[in-house]
Amino acid sequence: MSQTWFITGGSSGFGRLLAENLLARGDRVAARLRKVRALDDLKERFGERLWVASLDVTDTHAIRQATSRAFAELGRIDVVVSNAGYGLVGAAEEVSDEQIRQQIDTNLIGSIQVIRAVLPHLRAQGGGRILQVSSEGGQITYPDFSLYHATKWGIEGFVEAVATEVASFGIEFTIVEPGPAKTSFSGGIVKSTPMAIYDNTPAGDVRRAIETGSFALRGDPLKMVQAMLDSVERTPAPLRLTLGSGAFDRVRAGLSKRLAELNAQEDIARSTELDDA
Repeated sequence: MSQTWFITGGSSGFGRLLAENLLARGDRVAARLRKVRALDDLKERFGERLWVASLDVTDTHAIRQATSRAFAELGRIDVVVSNAGYGLVGAAEEVSDEQIRQQIDTNLIGSIQVIRAVLPHLRAQGGGRILQVSSEGGQITYPDFSLYHATKWGIEGFVEAVATEVASFGIEFTIVEPGPAKTSFSGGIVKSTPMAIYDNTPAGDVRRAIETGSFALRGDPLKMVQAMLDSVERTPAPLRLTLGSGAFDRVRAGLSKRLAELNAQEDIARSTELDDA
């Protein structure tokens, strides 16, 4: 049975690939993007099954208007994909105040407000599924990506909490955590102004890897998109969906390290309780 999807950041990367796959199999897609002409080719092929509108996710009022209009005109929306976002590369003191604000406004606050905007509509229709596109960077970190990680770790915490708040309304979440993949995401990366003091540090190494193209992009975006589509058919919804062998290995290693560090200080943690009366 065909479904109706609402996708932010639909002009490129995972958003566009999702739209293409969904339309090809007969679903309806409401795509929200900054550059509406980016999907003209899909609109020509699929006509009224693709509903395109402009949306800047840093504009909370526009998010609410676009969401209300989509539900009003399309009726039930089965799956919401919060996908809009980009990467900011630079050591913490290299990035500008304006770059920090834009990164947080887009990746974190924008994603939060998309979810807040759709929740009343999903409640009213008796449930639905939300896919929040995060990254392996919501569980681990790389030098030069501190602000990007701040947004991804932040949105993962938000979603994990909200999932418990709305489960009784039939609303389920999946946090998608892809590793580096060959999408147009890398072309949309914003870079800071480098400081020479960081040239011979891990931050400098990562910067050079990105500039030379040696930063490994092993993920197959088509396979990742198929895994996202398949996840919607699973009940209950998986809270997290880690995609890519490298991502799986790095996330597992990171979680194992954190657990070992936590266990190592158990005595200290327990020693800080109030004494029994």
